[in-house]
Amino acid sequence: MERRPQREHEVELPIGYVDADGVVHRTAVLRKMTGRDEAIMADKRHRHNGARMITELLGSCLVRLGTIEAPGTAVARAMYSADRHYLLMKLRQVTFGPEMQATYSCPTCHEANSVVEDLDELETVMLAEGELPEDVTVRLEDGYVDRGGQVHDLMVFRHPTGADEEKVATAARENAARGRDVLMVRCLKSLGDLPQARVEGLGTSIFGELTLGDRALIDGKLNNGGPGLKLRREIACAQCGRRFTTSLDLSGFLASS
Repeated sequence: MERRPQREHEVELPIGYVDADGVVHRTAVLRKMTGRDEAIMADKRHRHNGARMITELLGSCLVRLGTIEAPGTAVARAMYSADRHYLLMKLRQVTFGPEMQATYSCPTCHEANSVVEDLDELETVMLAEGELPEDVTVRLEDGYVDRGGQVHDLMVFRHPTGADEEKVATAARENAARGRDVLMVRCLKSLGDLPQARVEGLGTSIFGELTLGDRALIDGKLNNGGPGLKLRREIACAQCGRRFTTSLDLSGFLASS
């Protein structure tokens, strides 16, 4: 009997999409990318907004999400960023396979280290069945000092979504640090005892006043402290032997190895 190629693949999301009725949908069915999806990636309208391209791509390739048939871009945009990035990685795997060529520059000798990454080996933190994502709480070391001299050292964030990514894409393209600030202020739910109206009025100036140490604490919590893929890699330089930590190189993400 002739074997039919498998074009659709089922995966479990780290968090899950919560619909208007509060139902969590965690089982996603992806199909392999086609020529139509390649056209989405090449669309000039997405040149300045990669997050929007991800929304269009996932909206095209998501066959089903839980009980939702053909979820489309509206659902892809509303999904948590952790789930979007996980789906994007799985989409790459089912289309081209788990091996991906990556290059890392040594911070000491600047040697380019070529590595074949196995995407199947990436660590993923999954929420338990029925568990909903908790807000991200960050206790700052130095804190934010308000006009009255009071120090506020507790920040609470919600998890970012695709809609947040699309909104901050332009700012991030012009200035990566500015883009992070815009994203953080969109997701900031509370800052110490400051009234929420005051927090909203301060906007990104809050993060401009924080020490680099506190900013690093926030980055670590938002990017590595919750559910989703862990993209930090430890590389041993072939030239000088130094071991360094960096983020997964995604420059060849949508190319076959």
